[in-house]
Amino acid sequence: MRVAVGSKNPAKINAVKEAFKEYQYEIISVDAESGVSEQPMSDEETIKGAVNRAIQAAELGDAEIGIGLEGGVQQTPYGLMLCNWGALAAKGMDPIISGGARIPLPDEIAQQLLMGAELGPVMDEYAKKQNVRKNEGAVGIFTNGQINRSEMFTHVMKLLVGQYEYETSRNQKTV
Repeated sequence: MRVAVGSKNPAKINAVKEAFKEYQYEIISVDAESGVSEQPMSDEETIKGAVNRAIQAAELGDAEIGIGLEGGVQQTPYGLMLCNWGALAAKGMDPIISGGARIPLPDEIAQQLLMGAELGPVMDEYAKKQNVRKNEGAVGIFTNGQINRSEMFTHVMKLLVGQYEYETSRNQKTV
């Protein structure tokens, strides 16, 4: 079986590989568009981006399963929260979605995002590093390395794979 990841980001690709490591699936990555803004500003927009990437990944990769992983932010009464969502698109099924960890962003970061900046470049400048989004991610910086972006997305991926396994085993019993 072929699984296509709708991203070339190593943190996302590694998360998909980790979640499917018990399977003998071929995992490829393709450039899939999210169809949402560069910086998703709500759960709804972030979910939509993940679903769009998953559907497009399956098509572009000629794969049985497409995966979309999307990072964003969500305004709450407690501040602007980092959020991450994933989607799994498989032929003959509605897309499966799952969300992951949330942490509040420091005000100095949140204010820049609320003024229209994108988190990736803001984090590079803040951390004085390059490609934070492809490595530890904002979550890695703000958890002092306790969890990195790939691990965060691995959790989302395990939720997706578990739901997929449940649905496919349930459908086989009813056939």
